[in-house]
Amino acid sequence: MIKMFARVTMAVVIVSGLSLFALAQADPPAAPSAAATAPNAPSAAAAAATKITGTKVGTINIEQAIFLSNEGRRDFETLSKKFEPKQNELKSCADEIDSLTKQLNTQQDKLNEESRDKLVKQIETKKKSCDRATQDAQEDFQNQQGEIGNKILTKMAPVIQKYVSDNGYGLLLDTSQPWPRGPVIVSGPSMDITGPIVEAYNAQSGVPAPAAGTPAPKPVKPATPKPTSTTPPKQ
Repeated sequence: MIKMFARVTMAVVIVSGLSLFALAQADPPAAPSAAATAPNAPSAAAAAATKITGTKVGTINIEQAIFLSNEGRRDFETLSKKFEPKQNELKSCADEIDSLTKQLNTQQDKLNEESRDKLVKQIETKKKSCDRATQDAQEDFQNQQGEIGNKILTKMAPVIQKYVSDNGYGLLLDTSQPWPRGPVIVSGPSMDITGPIVEAYNAQSGVPAPAAGTPAPKPVKPATPKPTSTTPPKQ
């Protein structure tokens, strides 16, 4: 669990469908939320239908567009560094559990029943505390990722809408989620406008590109690892 959390350092949490709602608004609000946006889907779709008059069909990976923009890379890197002390704390907790588990494995034959039970209980208590702290940290991290993603998406939406209007698009589909979770089964690279949108947004935002030689990070979907046993059965 600790290793998994350490790898989940730059994922972007995007509310399903939020990209299409934002695209449909000419003047999006300062900080849209899932609760505030989702109920307005029908009216947003109607607004899009009246404002978009082109005939071309395109795709965009909203998640990548946000994540790979200069502003996104800067803000997610800052968030990652902010959580480094917590990651180190969780790693220390996991190391302590490993140490106690090894102690139990090597000494259980020499320990009396009372001492063995005491060590087993100590491991179980420590593991519950560590698991709870890890879950809390993951939720906090993902919530802050979502705030960053929504903030950038709000400012990126007019850029997307202008590009769509200027280039004759009548339908734009988000490929952030693969089918069947997302609406697109198959699409060719010639239809994708993620790159041009990132370039246009970078020009508008004024945020400088990362230093030369800095690799572009890849978003990783957070996942909850399967729990592992830390206490062997009594002999």
